[in-house]
Amino acid sequence: MVALGFTAFACSTTRALPEGQYRLAKNTIEITNPVKTVSQGDLQSYVLQKPSSWSPMAWVYNWAPEESDTKWANFVHKIGIAPVVYNPSKVESSAKNLEERLKYLGWYNSHVNTDVTKSGKNVKVKYIVTLGNQYFIDSLDYVLAVSDEFAEDFMRDTANVTVRPGDPLSEAALEAETERGEAYYNNIGYYRFSKNHYVFVADTLDKDGKASVQMKVNEYTRNETPEDARPLKKYSFGKVDILYPKRYNFNEKFLRNLNIIHPGDPYSDDEVDRAYSRFSAVKAFGNVNIELTEADSSKVDCAINISPSSMQGMKFNLEGSVNSSGLFGISPSISYYHKNIFHGGEYFNLGFLGNFQFNPKDKVRSTEFGFNTGITFPRFIGLPYHLFQGVLPNTEVKFSLNYQSRPEYTRSLAAASFGYTGNHKRLYYQVYPFNLNMVRVYNMDEEFFQKLAVSNPYLLYAFYSHFDLGSTGTLYFTTDPSVNPTSSYQYARLQVGFSGNVLSLFKSAMKKDENGAGMVFGTPFSQYARAELTLGRTWVFGKNNNLALASRVLAGAGYAYGNSKTLPLEQRFYGGGANSLRGWQIRSVGPGLSKQDLTFSIPNQSGDIKLEGNLEFRYPLVWKLDGALFVDAGNVWTFKNEEGGDEDSELGVLTGSNFLKSIAADWGTGIRLDLTFLIIRLDLGMRLHDPAREDGDMWLAPSQWLQKGNFAVHFGVGYPF
Repeated sequence: MVALGFTAFACSTTRALPEGQYRLAKNTIEITNPVKTVSQGDLQSYVLQKPSSWSPMAWVYNWAPEESDTKWANFVHKIGIAPVVYNPSKVESSAKNLEERLKYLGWYNSHVNTDVTKSGKNVKVKYIVTLGNQYFIDSLDYVLAVSDEFAEDFMRDTANVTVRPGDPLSEAALEAETERGEAYYNNIGYYRFSKNHYVFVADTLDKDGKASVQMKVNEYTRNETPEDARPLKKYSFGKVDILYPKRYNFNEKFLRNLNIIHPGDPYSDDEVDRAYSRFSAVKAFGNVNIELTEADSSKVDCAINISPSSMQGMKFNLEGSVNSSGLFGISPSISYYHKNIFHGGEYFNLGFLGNFQFNPKDKVRSTEFGFNTGITFPRFIGLPYHLFQGVLPNTEVKFSLNYQSRPEYTRSLAAASFGYTGNHKRLYYQVYPFNLNMVRVYNMDEEFFQKLAVSNPYLLYAFYSHFDLGSTGTLYFTTDPSVNPTSSYQYARLQVGFSGNVLSLFKSAMKKDENGAGMVFGTPFSQYARAELTLGRTWVFGKNNNLALASRVLAGAGYAYGNSKTLPLEQRFYGGGANSLRGWQIRSVGPGLSKQDLTFSIPNQSGDIKLEGNLEFRYPLVWKLDGALFVDAGNVWTFKNEEGGDEDSELGVLTGSNFLKSIAADWGTGIRLDLTFLIIRLDLGMRLHDPAREDGDMWLAPSQWLQKGNFAVHFGVGYPF
């Protein structure tokens, strides 16, 4: 029955095609004499007609015949995805395209035959490739019809020439060498030099698979005649102007320091690119264009044109969730920004946030209000500009206040930080040598305190007031830094933090509390180390790159020592929520095999260790709507349990015997509204394996997935990972 159902589904994707038309189901490339240097994947991109990517909307399209003109047919054809109709002429053109590509790669006289197989209304096309012969470079001679200055520079660079005797002869290799040469000479002053100044002549007659190659460099390009020849000579920068609308009132000294192109310097493409990168990195500049003009036979004038972006604005964000027990969570935030607050490109932001959790059936509430502000200076405060030749690091100063009211306690948090952020190519970094958090806990419910002291005294210490002074750092690498990548990419993020080590040097001079902990301003200071590593990869594929498989693994651990018995609550790890284990509400899973701690009216599970893996398949639906299927797995655990804790608290400790059993897992589906600049999503997560259930009953049957307490719905902005 499963096979029959699948066949019916497959056939349904061709039902709308008129008589005589066929759906292109598959293309394959077969190389009869394969070699490692020619890949089927590279050749696939030169096939002109490609089959449709999988999507449930291809099935929807076929609910009505192609030739039908009813309202229903027009509707389903509009929202569905039409099948790719097999076109024989494109098969012939693709075969010729592949032969030209192979010739470009150095495989001469290659042949591509086609084999078309029809099954019902589906067509499969096989391209059968027979590689031709190669020629190998027997000798390489340089012919330089250029000035003495250029000839000397050319001969000094011959050790770096990528075309060498013994290499296969190919247009691709020759083209790559011309591009390398153009970049090299443009960077040592030859402003007018281009790859079109190169001409290659290859002689293969009577060579028995070998070729004699001449590399010629002329003073005119391939598109010109000898009468157009002009001496190839070095240039220097002439006049340098920075232009922008004066109403924006940028600090002139800041702009001069930002610029690295100076009159009299030797011309270099790299210098122009670096200047462009430095100016483009400033958020106040919406568009930067560097215009180069040949002033005379040895000077290049430079005009740096700046089009400022919108200087001020507001941002609003909203996330929400609800689980099957009826607990709602809403997290709104609003912020104001100014991109040029002190006329030197300083980015100022002021934000307010809230987090509200409630159950309409009772009076249990959790309320959080927060305020944050900060200034980002587009320079490294403390070091001169000239030490940085590329993009300047940013200096950040931040301050925030936060108030949390829960049924069990009330907390206020004040935080301040000073540090540097920047990037080098695709590596981004954040270093905060000064990171301060002051936490006050008050109005703690006496019954809650006593329950926690009995059930888990180890966790109780996390709820004490504390003074946290330390340093943090983040390294982030990505193969595609764009906001919404359209091709496959991967990334890695490492976050580390240390606190209390400097303060511990002065502990002997401090006042102590009843537990012997050193205090600052009457509050014990925290001492711990914490690290978190995230690895992610997303594969983008399908026609028009409209399918994606996103994956992520995350591992983190924190350890308290010295002046602290446990990590501060805000430094502990948690799972669940819109960006984590989506079958659970935020902070409602773990640690380990522990059941939900009913000491807390609203979930607040946490641990010292976190491991998590996520997999999500994304596919198009209709209009700007995309669908998703996902699986999440992981949990949080504790390193140890304080002596005196009850038996249940031991279930949260990570051990070899309980590791696999304590992995929480869920699956789910979601929809995304892709507005290009913003992605709004709604996810339904259903539990597959719940470690908090009784032993032997942790795996949930399909009939249980939508029962109370076994699923959660999350609303979010942006992809979860």
